[in-house]
Amino acid sequence: MSLIIGKGISKDYAVGETVVHAIKDVSIVIEPASFVCFVGPSGSGKTTLLNMIGCLDRPTHGELSIVGTDVTTLDQRSAAVFRGDNIGFIFQDFNLIPVLTVYENIEYPLIMVQRWPAAERRKRVMNLLEAAGILDQADKRPDQLSGGQKQRVAVARALVTNPRLVLADEPTANLDHATAYRIIGLMKQLRDEFDTTFVFSTHDPKIMGEAEDTYELEDGQLHQSSAVAEGVA
Repeated sequence: MSLIIGKGISKDYAVGETVVHAIKDVSIVIEPASFVCFVGPSGSGKTTLLNMIGCLDRPTHGELSIVGTDVTTLDQRSAAVFRGDNIGFIFQDFNLIPVLTVYENIEYPLIMVQRWPAAERRKRVMNLLEAAGILDQADKRPDQLSGGQKQRVAVARALVTNPRLVLADEPTANLDHATAYRIIGLMKQLRDEFDTTFVFSTHDPKIMGEAEDTYELEDGQLHQSSAVAEGVA
C-alpha cells in the first residue's frame, strides 16, 4: 500500500478580498521507505504541501490519504492523535526545549503522545541516541550543542515514536554545507534502519541531489523531476 496518495489537492487562502491559490491541483504518490524532496523557491508552496501531508492543514479541494487514512475527514482532535501515532517532524530551527537535556528532548514525545512505560522509553531513547551518534551528548542542554548536534537531536526526536513518516521543512537551512550533508546522510541511514519514509523540502541544489525522488513546486504546481509518479489518476 502506498504511504501517501494525493489526488487533485488544492489549497486556497483568503487574504482580505483576494484568494491566494497556494497549491493547485497536485497529485502525488509516495511509497513506504522513500526518501523524497520537494524543491522550489520561497513562496512556491513547499511548506503548505508539507503541512497538509502532516495534517497541520487541510486541503480546500482534493483527496489525501496517509497510511491508508483519509486525513481530509479528520477533525482537529483526531488529526492530532493521527499525527502522534504516524508522523514525526524535523524543524529548520530545531525547536528543542531549552530547559531539557538532549535525552529529555528526545524522550518528550513519548511522554506527551505515546505514554510509553519508563523502561520502554529509556530503551527507545538510548537506541536513537546511539543511532544518531549523540550518545555522549545525552546530558547536555541545547545551548551546549553545535547546530549539527541540535539537528541530530531533532532527527532522533522525530523518530522516537516510531512514525511511518517523517516530514522536514528545510532541515539543513541553518547549517553549513558539510554539516548539512552529514544530516542528510544520517536521515538516510535512519530511514534504512527504521524503514521510515522521509519527505523534506529544500532550495539547496546540492542537498536536493541527495534525494531519491525530487518534486519541483512552482506557483503551487508540482512536477516530478526524477521517475514519473505512477498510480495517480
